[in-house]
Amino acid sequence: MSIKNTLTIWFGKLMVKTLHLLGRDAGNAPGLVLWELNKDCLKAFKVDCPIIAVTGTNGKTSVTNYLNHIFESTGKKIITNKQGNNLDTGITSLLLQNCDMKGRVKADYLVLEVDESHVPVIFSKMKLETLVLLNFFRDQLDRNGEVETLILKVKKFLETYEGNVVLNADDPNVSRLGLANPNNKNIYYFSVDRYAGATDKPYEVGEGKFCPKCGTELVYDYYQYSHVGKFKCPKCGFGDVKPYITAKNVKLDVPSVEFEGEEYKISHNSIYYVYNLSAVYTAANLYNFDKKVLHETFEKFEVNNGRLEKFSVDGSELLVNLAKNPVGANMTLRVMNEHKGEKELLFVLNDNLADGHDVSWIWDINFSVFNDVSRVVTSGTRAYDIAIRIKCSGYDPDKIVVRPDLDDAMDEFFKNKGCKYAIANYTAIQPTRAAIKRYKAKTEGGQG
Repeated sequence: MSIKNTLTIWFGKLMVKTLHLLGRDAGNAPGLVLWELNKDCLKAFKVDCPIIAVTGTNGKTSVTNYLNHIFESTGKKIITNKQGNNLDTGITSLLLQNCDMKGRVKADYLVLEVDESHVPVIFSKMKLETLVLLNFFRDQLDRNGEVETLILKVKKFLETYEGNVVLNADDPNVSRLGLANPNNKNIYYFSVDRYAGATDKPYEVGEGKFCPKCGTELVYDYYQYSHVGKFKCPKCGFGDVKPYITAKNVKLDVPSVEFEGEEYKISHNSIYYVYNLSAVYTAANLYNFDKKVLHETFEKFEVNNGRLEKFSVDGSELLVNLAKNPVGANMTLRVMNEHKGEKELLFVLNDNLADGHDVSWIWDINFSVFNDVSRVVTSGTRAYDIAIRIKCSGYDPDKIVVRPDLDDAMDEFFKNKGCKYAIANYTAIQPTRAAIKRYKAKTEGGQG
């Protein structure tokens, strides 16, 4: 190892140690400093184990946590970024905390969530074995720009990459990336058969209208959600791929799904969740895991960090989900609307730096269908914006209550007992979870 790389590791380890002595979480800070000092700092680490990376607009954290749970269940040593520090600086900090003074990272596997725009940056300096690509939607426009920009960045990386690529065949923005490198024979598509809630016409805003090969408008047999569904180009045939894994017999009322002839009980009744599990199943299949492990994981494992997280609070049942773009919000609303009976909704919207200050994306959320939603409470730094958006959809404004402070919002939200749903965007999700736990402790004497 060069003197520069040796000094990089030593200085980074010193930062981590100092922060820990001060009782601070290292987080992104050490990685941020190292990247400022040495743009090739990732090359200072010696990683000899396979690296599996998960990327895409929505679902990265959940899929990464599921894969980590599956790999760990076999007794393997796994290093992963469970909390989603997925930029180059976050990955650097993670490796610093798990390497020795020579930069050696001892693990059986690295399972990493990686931001879409950082895939080429990180893996130009580290050897990647498997890349899992979930979906591409418009997301945080003032940070990421248009979705095509991200797709092209990943495409350029894949043009010379010959490792495993797991792709969502039902998202044209993802499926197209299987064509990036004709010499790569390690392309594995996953797909989900039509489910009961699929539509013949678009139900929500989407991005994949035109063929990326010839520009012809794509023809859809059906839409599962947004632009994800069964599609084909009538001119050049784009979209006609043979999936490696197909999820069949999706029964959200059970809920269950079938993979390779076996029925798997699952813990959430969302088509979006089925797509996440299909990605997990496909990636795990490449590593020949015992199907018993997959059955146990799919039925019982919960991420519990604001991703379809369930709470029982003072006589009410609550489902909380992160939504940082229209598709994420629409999927939560879809789960809510498919639930029969009266319910209430909490929507927490912030506009902090990590969220993006532009919240115009809320106008692409489909609030036109509110099945038996008796009341809506809004909170966060842009509580009034989301309240106005919901009002403009035609919902009765007398049933909308604005409480910008989260603790006040909880007092209001749980005033009535019953079935409840909560949507919170990126910087709002953890404060929302904390506020729920505070309310639960106050009213029940519990800890969440």
